[in-house]
Formats: sequence, C-alpha cells, structure tokens
Amino acid sequence: MQDRKRAARLVLEDGSKFEGAAFGAARSTRGEVVFSTGMVGYPQSLTDPSYRGQILTLTYPLAGNYGIPADSFDRFGIPRDFESDKIQVQGLVVAELCDEPSHYSSVRTLSSWMEAQGIPGISGIDTRALTQRLRERGVMRGHIAVDGAAPLPPAGREDEHPVADVSCRGVKTFRGDPGQPTIAVVDCGVKANILRIILATGASVVMVPWDYDVSSLACDGIFLSNGPGDPKSCTKTIAAVRRALSGKKPIFGICLGTQILALAAGADTYKLPYGHRGQNQPALEVGTSRCYMTSQNHGYAVRGDSLPFGWEPWFVNVNDGTIEGIRSSDGRFRAVQFHPEGCPGPRDTQFLLEDFVAEAKRYGELHAKA
Repeated sequence: MQDRKRAARLVLEDGSKFEGAAFGAARSTRGEVVFSTGMVGYPQSLTDPSYRGQILTLTYPLAGNYGIPADSFDRFGIPRDFESDKIQVQGLVVAELCDEPSHYSSVRTLSSWMEAQGIPGISGIDTRALTQRLRERGVMRGHIAVDGAAPLPPAGREDEHPVADVSCRGVKTFRGDPGQPTIAVVDCGVKANILRIILATGASVVMVPWDYDVSSLACDGIFLSNGPGDPKSCTKTIAAVRRALSGKKPIFGICLGTQILALAAGADTYKLPYGHRGQNQPALEVGTSRCYMTSQNHGYAVRGDSLPFGWEPWFVNVNDGTIEGIRSSDGRFRAVQFHPEGCPGPRDTQFLLEDFVAEAKRYGELHAKA
C-alpha cells in the first residue's frame, strides 16, 4: 500500500537521509529524533507529554496492527487508553505500517488518527540502521519532508519551554474517598496513568501547573510528574520544590520529577547521549540484589557525584550505570527516573506509587493530631 502514498524523507542534522513513504498528515515537520524499544503501546507513547517536540522512532518492526481505540474517559474525566488528550510527538518513524488493524477495540487506523490530529509519519525505512546511527552519534535534530507538502519555515526556537506547553493552565481537583490523603501533583506533563493509579488508592488529587508554588499548598504529599525538555528550564518548579524540602511532607517524583528534585536539593543534571526509552530497562535497587524491569522515557539524568550530603542513589541502570532513582537519607523525599505506572507496562514497581500514597496518609494523620 506504500506505493500509493506520497514519498517522504527523514533527514538528520548530520546529513543522513532515509527515504520512505508518508502517512498520517501530509505535512513536513522537525524535531529531536529519538527511539523507543517498546513492542506495544504506540497509542500511549504518541500521547505521552514527555515526547513533546520530538520525532519518535519505533524500533519494533510493525506498527498499527491493533489500531487505535475510541476516545473514552473514566469518572474523573481522565482518558482511559491514552496518556493525554492529544498526540504529543512531532512525527513518527516506523519500518512497516499496518493499514488493516485487527483488534476488538480498534475504531480507526494509526494513520487516520495521526492525520486527524495533523501529525505526519514516515514508513518503509530501515529503523535498525537509524537506531544504530542515533546510538553512535547521539540524539540529533532532524526533519520529515513530505513530497508536495509546504516547505518547513526556517528553524526557530520552537518548543523553547515544552513543559509550559503541556502543563495544565489552572488548578484541577479530583475528589477521592473520605479519610484518604490529598496529593498535590505538580503537572509538568503528567501521564494519565499516574493519575489513574493515585486515584485508585482512594486519594484525592490537586493538580497544579508547573510554575505553581506547591510549597504553600494544603496537602499531605507532593508528587513531581514526568515531562519533556531540560529540567534546568523549570526554574520556578525547582524553587518551589526547594522551599518544600524545608518541610516534612513526603515528596515523590517520576522522570523529570527526579531531575527537578535533584536540582532543588543542590545536585546537577546532564543530557544523556540518546536517552532511555522503552519497556525493558533494568533498574537495580542500591544495597539489595533486587532488579526490576522498568518502562522509561527520559533524555536527562542526575549526576551521581553531585548529590549533596544527606542524599543517595536509590536505583541504578544496569546497562550503563546511570542514576535511576534518588532519596534523602531519612527517606521522606524520593524519586525514580523510570515509570512505576508504565502503560502498557511493565508495572513491577507500581508499589512505589502506592507506598508514597500510604506515606502521605500517615503524614496527614500525624499532622491532624498535632
């Protein structure tokens, strides 16, 4: 079916070119080119706010075979099958596109879904060669050029602050069960499944924008979400978290939240050569022999030797030894680079989120008695 489609090219900033066929929206696009090793979960990956401003390459050879489900929402108004309310990637790169999906929940093809939301894709290229190129050279910017589409304007400073683009615009409250804790979620691009899991414990959630002074908010625990881009650009978030660290409320972070917590504590972060993205990253808990398979999507990491006194590594990546989690010596402040809520999985570490909610409940009960 690719013969009936428009020709397209993926061009990397080092001059590498990959010829293929266009699908989705018939327009050109640019962004940082990254790859993910997940075998399934493309509807969740494409709607993950952490991919904002990026062209995503799927290393699994076939995409679209189970289609896209209909939009549906739970009682809180949170999407059931997606991680946000729209596609967040700039473009998609696949080896082979399935135009005839087969799944009971499918109501549309991957291509038609992307076309409706104005997101272009390119198929029919050697994604193994592309992935090897990115591993050798590191993450690069690039563009998808679609034949017959309007030319791209000169490169500007698009997505200069992607966190501000994906964060909520005001405070949102999700009411949980009576007697359960209230969790303040700092929305830097929070994934829907994080909210689902926290709310499933019965806790209430107050979701605030990335630049909100969460240190002054009445709550029992503070959650720092995932999100896109350089954590050092989140200066207002870092300042608010630094103030919160002077208190006693438990804090837990995921992905970008780990980097923000580290910067607030006085540590440093750096950009990884090609990031950790996929569902098969091994994370070893420091001081134990326990190793978990984790879902990850981050391009920055915490410098282990920059952690100040009173902080320590919690998890490390078995593949390259990078920091995958940090914690304060008293255990009140913790964060992990991987995704305990991984959707579609794995969720071997989901208990970390549930433990945090339980800790927030204990704090709330003690605070109420004080």
